[in-house]
Amino acid sequence: MSETNPAAAEPVAPHRYTAAMAADIEARWQDFWDADGTYAAPNPSGDLAGDPAVVARPKKFIMDMFPYPSGAGLHVGHPLGYIATDVFARHQRMTGHNVLHTLGFDAFGLPAEQYAVQTGTHPRTSTEANMENMKAQLRRLGLGHDKRRSFATIDPDYYKWTQWIFVQIFNSWYDAEAKKARPISELVAQFESGERQAPTTRAWSELSAAERAEVLGGYRLAYASDAPVNWCPGLGTVLANEEVTADGRSERGNFPVFKAKLRQWNMRITAYADRLLDDLDGLDWPEAIKLQQRNWIGRSEGARVDFAVGSEGDAITVFTTRQDTLFGATYMVLAPEHELVDSIVPAAWPEGTHEVWTGGHATPAEAVAKYRAFAASKSDVERQADAKEKTGVFTGAYAVNPVSGDQVPVFIADYVLMGYGTGAIMAVPAHDTRDFAFARAFELPMRCVVEPSDDRGTDASTWDDAFASYDAKLVNSAGAEISLDGLGVVEAKAKITDWLAERGIGEGTVNFRLRDWLFSRQRYWGEPFPIVYDQDGVAHSLPESMLPLELPEVEDYSPRTFDPDDADTSPETPLSRNEDWVNVTLDLGDGPKQYRRETNTMPNWAGSCWYELRYLDPHNSEKLVDPAIEQYWMGPREGQPHGGVDLYVGGAEHAVLHLLYARFWSKVLFDLGHVSSAEPFHKLYNQGMIQAYVYRDSRGFPVAAAEVEERDGKFFFEGEPVKRELGKMGKSLKNAVTPDEICAEYGADTLRLYEMAMGPLDVSRPWDTRAVVGQYRLLQRLWRNIVDETTGEATVTDAEPDEATLRALHKAIDGAGGDLAEMRFNTAIAKITELNNHLTKAGGTLPRSVAEPLVLLVASLAPHIAEELWRKLGHQDSVVHQDFPVADPAYVVDETVTCVVQIKGKVKARLEIPPTISDEELEKLALADEAVVAALGGAGIRKVIVRAPKLVNIVPA
Repeated sequence: MSETNPAAAEPVAPHRYTAAMAADIEARWQDFWDADGTYAAPNPSGDLAGDPAVVARPKKFIMDMFPYPSGAGLHVGHPLGYIATDVFARHQRMTGHNVLHTLGFDAFGLPAEQYAVQTGTHPRTSTEANMENMKAQLRRLGLGHDKRRSFATIDPDYYKWTQWIFVQIFNSWYDAEAKKARPISELVAQFESGERQAPTTRAWSELSAAERAEVLGGYRLAYASDAPVNWCPGLGTVLANEEVTADGRSERGNFPVFKAKLRQWNMRITAYADRLLDDLDGLDWPEAIKLQQRNWIGRSEGARVDFAVGSEGDAITVFTTRQDTLFGATYMVLAPEHELVDSIVPAAWPEGTHEVWTGGHATPAEAVAKYRAFAASKSDVERQADAKEKTGVFTGAYAVNPVSGDQVPVFIADYVLMGYGTGAIMAVPAHDTRDFAFARAFELPMRCVVEPSDDRGTDASTWDDAFASYDAKLVNSAGAEISLDGLGVVEAKAKITDWLAERGIGEGTVNFRLRDWLFSRQRYWGEPFPIVYDQDGVAHSLPESMLPLELPEVEDYSPRTFDPDDADTSPETPLSRNEDWVNVTLDLGDGPKQYRRETNTMPNWAGSCWYELRYLDPHNSEKLVDPAIEQYWMGPREGQPHGGVDLYVGGAEHAVLHLLYARFWSKVLFDLGHVSSAEPFHKLYNQGMIQAYVYRDSRGFPVAAAEVEERDGKFFFEGEPVKRELGKMGKSLKNAVTPDEICAEYGADTLRLYEMAMGPLDVSRPWDTRAVVGQYRLLQRLWRNIVDETTGEATVTDAEPDEATLRALHKAIDGAGGDLAEMRFNTAIAKITELNNHLTKAGGTLPRSVAEPLVLLVASLAPHIAEELWRKLGHQDSVVHQDFPVADPAYVVDETVTCVVQIKGKVKARLEIPPTISDEELEKLALADEAVVAALGGAGIRKVIVRAPKLVNIVPA
């Protein structure tokens, strides 16, 4: 809301701290830091090696999550995390650490491509312009980044190594016995020698190159396959599950998303599911984020069971965690996309098929085709939602329950997904709520096999809902070969699992919710795949000497888009239009041959999967990273068993996308010996969000928040009433405040202080421009305490401070120092403010022994004014690398504290006592106090509870 800036209204002394003075001070010191290389962090070796004494200090690697250079620039909510890491990094430097803190840009992605489509501007042109604008905005905030280490993911020198990592992953497989990735060449050698049998009926030497490639594709950690994907015709690309909203639409653009089968690149992240789960225990991450990753990976123990189907020896394989209920399986359900559906569908409905099973269709094939089209229009989230109406259709086929021998009908239904388990379930409707509802809708039988604990009986047809229990006995579970009757769930599971394994129709197994990572995008603005295909369609990776494979020019940046509602379409990529680039002659070691390049590009997640490593050794053109440098900054050490970045700050929204993908890449690189750290980020901290008030008119549209007036608690825009709500800050909501505006009105140091003082860093907080002035006035008082506003000279003396000032100073040093180390910036600012207020009230000229530690206290939070004051105090070196002041314990402890004396829970006296008093001494003083004696009135004492030095509680007899 509009308000006159108090800074502009106050009378100005010649050397008073004003917005204009702040702008001058801040610009000068930012120029000095750049010219001086103040924030350069030395490496132990290489081109960024520096002072050995600094390298010998404890290291601290501090990172922010990659910013994307948006054309809209920053609003004041964006820099919250950047300011916080900057304050922490500065404090770590002052406490004796070699600090690596820098920032790059995650610059590939769809927004720049869409802008290119709309305007014809090359994505690189608009992206680089956006980066320059963002760099200027961030520089104005005084962020202490090592600029020698900055880069963007669109730099060919950077994405050369993104492509190189892809090649390493492509040329690797996961050895389940060794529990690590190994080069694919070692697997080929095993097939050639016969040490390992290839999954074929023929010898490896008898296979063609294409056949060998097909076999190896089943092992590679990066592989291409025909698989169900999320196809978005409106965007002309496929999407990862995480990029599809709960209502089945694209996160970007809000277009419908359909299931389609396309050949795409995938990463076999599922091979690492156990390690991704187990290694969470060694990470210092918020428990909420760990829980999200555990749930996303979704480990569950159960059994694989085969149900024979058809006359061709086929079997439907299911995964179940309740194999003990196998006798209760009365029907089966396949995902509509399941590969067996087409082969088991008969030409006509079996005699006696229930009409409700057919969906009114003349043939099973017609019913299946119509239902598949219906299911393809729904997202996975929609399909798993507890819809009131259960949908599905009978395939016309029956399977055999392996324990009872019963024929059970096979349906397809949208609530079963190919992305979980085997894409098929055995339905036990008596003991599963969804199966129960489906059985009721399709008039299917139900068999109780777990004895209910209530009085409902065992006739499931009379029940209102399923009965589920892990603490009950099995009933109705006896067949010709095995009986589970009378057993508990645990015993029954073990018995049936052994029985299945003995007969080769099942086994105990572990299943994961995690699916392989879809890695292809039908876009232009992304990293090209370093893959070419020969005339037989076999994929070959490019050698390192041919990297980077740079993006070619194309006339049209847009993927071919289609009617958003037309699911029967397929992608056409922008790169495919450059025939001279796509079709090439290359010598990959066996002479020049014709090849066709891969025309998909990598997803925008690729570049951010490894960027922490590039910060370490950003100019290395020979290696991904120098091993000694990586070991120094990220290697395992005490308390960090998997290594990684010391502090990683960013939003919680990346819990199961970027963070999971980056962990996977780190583990592959670790297995292959390229890095010593098995995890990318040891400590993760999620900052909260800066919110802002949104004002909406009678139509519900946002209006300009800056032009809203408040009258008697109501809000008006251009004379019309508007409603206020708290929400996000953004250009579309017309409530964005830019950091440039606040810097111009108050200075960057004020903005930094305000954002850090708003509340705990990890919680969301509302922005209030009117409150910024409070931190501006703190800086003005700080300035006046040290500088004469008339002469501009420091006014400190060499006099000794009084005891009260010493106590205030050392308490602030002790309290603020601990708070800064633990990222409690709001309370650190409160303690510094308390000290500054004490000095202001005391009046007079500050002793140098107080002024200098005061400046050092504020240096990490407001670095520009601290540098200026440090220089005015006569120092020629930067404040950045000064030692943080040390508190004298003698002045930190209070001379006296107040002890409350209670009788029957009511306060009867307050005693001023030494903080070191013992329980025995305090009890004597309390019982001798006149007010306590009077309150007891001669009554006996049953008990005295002493909590020295703050509390005495007396219980009368």
